[in-house]
Amino acid sequence: MSNTNESLDFLGAGFWESNKEILSEQYGGLLEEIVSQKGELLSPQDIKIEITPCGEPSLCVKGIYVHSPRDPLREGQRLAQSVDSGSGPVVVLGFGLGYTAQAVAKTASAAGRPVIVVEKYANLLRRAMELRDFGDFLSNNRIIFVVGGTGEGITGALGIANELVSAENADKKPSVIRNKALVDIDEKWYGAVEDKIRTWTMRDDVNTATLKKFGWRWVRNLSRNMSAIRDFPGISCLADLAAASGESPALSVFLAAAGPSLDKISPLLRDIYRRCIVVAVDTNLRFFVKNGVEPDFVLVVDPQFWNSRHLDFCSCERTALIAESAVYPPVLRLPFKHIFLCGSLFPLGMFIEKQVDPKGRLTAGGSVATTAWDFVRVLGGSEIWIAGLDLAYPNLKTHFRGARFEERANSLSTRFNPAEKWVTVALRDGIPFKARSANGEPILTDRRLSLYAAWFENQFRKYPQVKNFGVFRDGLEIAGLQSAQTDALLSLPERRDEIDRRIERAFLKTEKEFNDDEQSRERAKKYESAVSGLKRGLASIKKTTEEGASIARQALNRDLNAAQKDKVIKELDALTRRVTESEVKEAAGFLLPLIEADKEKTSTDSFPKESSDPFKTYLNSTLKLFSGLAQAAEINLI
Repeated sequence: MSNTNESLDFLGAGFWESNKEILSEQYGGLLEEIVSQKGELLSPQDIKIEITPCGEPSLCVKGIYVHSPRDPLREGQRLAQSVDSGSGPVVVLGFGLGYTAQAVAKTASAAGRPVIVVEKYANLLRRAMELRDFGDFLSNNRIIFVVGGTGEGITGALGIANELVSAENADKKPSVIRNKALVDIDEKWYGAVEDKIRTWTMRDDVNTATLKKFGWRWVRNLSRNMSAIRDFPGISCLADLAAASGESPALSVFLAAAGPSLDKISPLLRDIYRRCIVVAVDTNLRFFVKNGVEPDFVLVVDPQFWNSRHLDFCSCERTALIAESAVYPPVLRLPFKHIFLCGSLFPLGMFIEKQVDPKGRLTAGGSVATTAWDFVRVLGGSEIWIAGLDLAYPNLKTHFRGARFEERANSLSTRFNPAEKWVTVALRDGIPFKARSANGEPILTDRRLSLYAAWFENQFRKYPQVKNFGVFRDGLEIAGLQSAQTDALLSLPERRDEIDRRIERAFLKTEKEFNDDEQSRERAKKYESAVSGLKRGLASIKKTTEEGASIARQALNRDLNAAQKDKVIKELDALTRRVTESEVKEAAGFLLPLIEADKEKTSTDSFPKESSDPFKTYLNSTLKLFSGLAQAAEINLI
């Protein structure tokens, strides 16, 4: 084999132009990255190309072979065969000259699996496009590229890939295949990408755990708060409150999360209040009250009783509450200046809202801080200044000083059960690990907090027009959150009088329009109709599913001939169609996973054992489904 790095122009003749044409049509953003050669690049001396005995080019980076020096094509095919047989996207870490990615795309396309290519160096990707024909590969509309930066684009790529995977495929977890040489050369960079992949993959586990923990509470709270959907306006009334208006520029917004670094901002709160719309979260409202500043808005979305205790003894007469309709009911009776609802996250609330008064959706990221950021975006804030968004445990601290968590731990502390033990348990139970901090040093975080970080990164990338500045950043590195000095924040002009005028104008307009006598009567009429329709629909599903469960149970206990089996299948199919055509099926089915899980844990005899007979297997699954739906409908009716 001879090194022909300087005489390979003939090999790429025509390839770059043909590849470039497809890139221009289907991957405009990628083409711009490749051509502009922005970001970190490999030096030309680090890239060596050789012709292998099989006639294909091979690649050396920094003296290390990235592909086989004998048959890179076959090597790529062999690596592609190691991909599991799942249905989720396939992530290829390290493109090199693309042998593995091409081979993966052929097998993945047949299974409907998207392929995500992650490559640190744009100039390495360009070199590959010059040397090899990627016509078929690039024409595949299920290929997604993540190039350069910090690898933060992987989160968005996984979200896009997830939408491309067939809805029928329940398991959408990504499979990862690595070019070992490239991953080893830039171990830290690719390691950060893999951390983001793991965090993204944990979403479903976290969502399932959240449903298991709060599902019953959400339904109970919604049932008690249902009239709030009729009585309180939605956040859509506040849309663009902070946006530029006429000759007046957009207002800046200060968003406070509840991390330990929030303590550092306390001396500046009054100055910040004079310059920004101030948005707090329930966890830190007492922090503001203690420092003599009432925020303009406070977000409450958690359904738990203990979460409502964050608001104890907090003056809130100048603050507007932004809440989700499944919050702990007493929260909606606190003396806030105004109360606005965001769109319900749950089918029960969605059903009523849709018919009575849509409130305006906020994206749920699993934390009140994520919801608060999306609320600020809805306000039209183009500059968001953020404090306390640590998403980590700097100096092993979990929250700011004086947080409800800390006070409760101290009040329950005993000689044999000290407050330090509570902190240790909180750190341990989150499955902690070390990740890169905003200042580049390792910091302790956990999988839940890293999931929130991934959410923020995705939103920052989705809304590039919103500039996000973090002050006193002691926590996790979050791509898209720019570190800023407090001098920059305090150099903003004082605009409190204008802020108050805009907020008061929005409140008066909402009061006039939402509480107009005619509007109120019309809304009350819609509410009564929606609640009646909900009850009728749930009662119908309960009756239908109980009938279906009875048919399936009886059929399982009898020896049926072919005609009788056919009759049972037709009856069950008809009942199934009746359920799927119901407009309240989502509300009835919301608790179904919890009910099925409880039955599997607590009862081994409720349902017949699995059978090798396909008909009995069908009856058994139908019995489980209908029994669960009947119980879920009954719970929602109570």
